[in-house]
Amino acid sequence: METKRTIEIPEGVNVNIDKLNVSISGPQGNLQRELWYPGITIKRNDSEVVVLTDIPRREQLAMLGTLESHLKNMIAGVTKGYEYTMKVVYSHFPIQLKTEGQQVIIGNFLGEKRARKANIQGNTKVLIKGDHVIISGINKEDVGQTAANIRQATKIKRFDPRVFQDGVYLVERR
Repeated sequence: METKRTIEIPEGVNVNIDKLNVSISGPQGNLQRELWYPGITIKRNDSEVVVLTDIPRREQLAMLGTLESHLKNMIAGVTKGYEYTMKVVYSHFPIQLKTEGQQVIIGNFLGEKRARKANIQGNTKVLIKGDHVIISGINKEDVGQTAANIRQATKIKRFDPRVFQDGVYLVERR
């Protein structure tokens, strides 16, 4: 069983590990997160981060891969960033989108008088260009959750979804 995972640190990325807190900074910005699980330690060796465990049980091995994925996502976020593209689709009533503070306001959805609202998570940026919504940021979880909030806010209830296919749908992830 593999009890150690290594992640290469690319040039221009700085990783600091202070007990439970891991902070990663790069050209796009910096991310900080508390990563901890019993029996798992995270260390930095020169140009790599090592996630290791002394307990070869199923739970620790599964969490080893999870923590490795979190660290890889953080490194990818501060180097390249994440961008999701969503498309506004309507056939009955034209949907009006706008951002106000930390919310996306979805107006005239299915002809409803009251606007629907979706929260923007963290430091995620939402740009509305015609019938496309571009969601970008350095934290993968915040970008994905913002896209999910917008999709969930346009979920159709009380109508047949085969007929009423209106909504805001995820088209592309980068």
